[in-house]
Amino acid sequence: MPSERAERKLAAILAADVAGYSRLMGADEEGTLAALKAHRAALIDPEIAGHRGRVVKTTGDGMLIEFPSVVDAVRCAIAVQAGMAARNAAVPQEKRIEFRVGINLGDIIIDGDDIHGDGVNIAARLEGIAEPGRICISESAHHQVRDRFDLRFEDLGEQQLKNIARPVRVFRAPLEKGPAKERPALAVPEKPSIAVLPFQNMSGDAEQEYFSDGVVEEIITALSRMRWLFVIARNSSFTYKGRAVDVKQVGRELGVRYVLEGSVRKAGNRLRITGQLIDAATGAHLWADRFDGGLEDVFELQDRVTSSAIGAIAPKLEQAEIERAKRKPTESLDAYDYYLRGMASCYRWDKDAINEALELFYKAIARDPEFASAYGGATWCYFWRMVNGWTTDRERESAEVVRLAEKATTVGRDDAVALAAGGGALSYVAGQVEAGTAMIDRALALNPNLAAAWCWSALSRVYLRDFDLAIQHAAQAMRLSPLDPLAFLNYQTTGLANFFAGRYDQAWPMAERAVRERPNLLAAIRTAAASNAMAGRLDQARAHIARALELDPGLRISTLKDRIGPFHPEEFAKYAQALRMAGLPES
Repeated sequence: MPSERAERKLAAILAADVAGYSRLMGADEEGTLAALKAHRAALIDPEIAGHRGRVVKTTGDGMLIEFPSVVDAVRCAIAVQAGMAARNAAVPQEKRIEFRVGINLGDIIIDGDDIHGDGVNIAARLEGIAEPGRICISESAHHQVRDRFDLRFEDLGEQQLKNIARPVRVFRAPLEKGPAKERPALAVPEKPSIAVLPFQNMSGDAEQEYFSDGVVEEIITALSRMRWLFVIARNSSFTYKGRAVDVKQVGRELGVRYVLEGSVRKAGNRLRITGQLIDAATGAHLWADRFDGGLEDVFELQDRVTSSAIGAIAPKLEQAEIERAKRKPTESLDAYDYYLRGMASCYRWDKDAINEALELFYKAIARDPEFASAYGGATWCYFWRMVNGWTTDRERESAEVVRLAEKATTVGRDDAVALAAGGGALSYVAGQVEAGTAMIDRALALNPNLAAAWCWSALSRVYLRDFDLAIQHAAQAMRLSPLDPLAFLNYQTTGLANFFAGRYDQAWPMAERAVRERPNLLAAIRTAAASNAMAGRLDQARAHIARALELDPGLRISTLKDRIGPFHPEEFAKYAQALRMAGLPES
């Protein structure tokens, strides 16, 4: 007989717990319980009932609540967090009861009064990465509320949540109830400045999204080669993907004068690209056009969009300078397609996606052994494997990075993207810091708008012990890409540079910011542990070590060198000693 089918339904799930509950109970059990009961009676339970929530279960420090809609769940969470902030205003920080909240829309299994399933598990994991007093929601929940509230949800990018198979894109709600405060407007550079927004995929096929994104990336790359132009990096401009945007707001948030937007339609072997250039200060359209051709004309069409935008911004610019910005990356459309698919996989950031991207880059190289960008993409994959602790054979992968970086240098002497990625991986993975830094410096000479190159340069400067320059270069990377989902790499590098410079009270906040952005980033967790230890914050340092050991059970002082970049012996000794203080076992 077939087994009884489980009852399922789609529901909004809210998971909440009290931050630092064990510490609060250790300091004052009776007072903490009394305060928690008072908060529930006066604020939390009435808000849950008022928003049609059902408390599924409670634990000593938390609760699981089911709501009929995500809108109700978010409204309730915002009201509770705002109410708790008001109730805590006169309470000393160490005695405050602050909640962390996670909300997900997902499929759940009904089991009497209880509920189970990934829909519940994701909500619980989102609560686990939320900061005290904050709310994190999943992408599925965000789709339901993004146009329902006068709130600006912050996109934290894809996060690998514990025991959840696939990464989950996470959004963070603002702290206060009501309209969110806008980000401070960034100063517009003196030279002309531009952001290229993701072009709309008009192909009617979601599978072609990678191609539309690739077209935009090539346009950004071509524009960024113009030294007189300030160009926002791809990772920041793509945070607006799939959103209805106000161009004036984009200009304020990214600090640019011009915005380029458009669409791509790919039908069989035919291609149409449209583009329009807008003055972000006034919203006026400066230029708009469409470009048609065969798929084999893709590079020419991209160049025409780029040249038209440049001509609208600086009509008297010499044509020779425009021509220098053009570069056909490969003669092979098959290689180019594999490369674009590889980049699309890279931007998912998880382990399986990086392995898939690596395979696609090798396929691109097989189709065109002179395709420099594909070599750079492959080295990036090896860097990402190492920084996340996914490397299985460091010696073999280091040797492969050296080979790929040398090839990128040989075939791509004028390809800043390939040089920057190859140089960064050569420095970090293979430990050839001087050679890697030279490649990165050449990339910056070719393209000073390349945010990734500034990020690589900052990390290499840490290894070269030029800590102040490392911090400056990380800051430049963040200015060129102010909304970058990979900003945690710059936070981590800035924290590391401040740590080695002895500025521990500046180091730990940056390292912890990196951890908040990427909770599973081992490099940032280790830096947060080391800098907190040296700042005398031993409880926080030990907590970070516990998390590091949870993610990497083999981490020890004796195995540390296999897991970090090529630190100078003096810096390594300091780093290891700080981790000892934080509680990392010797062996």
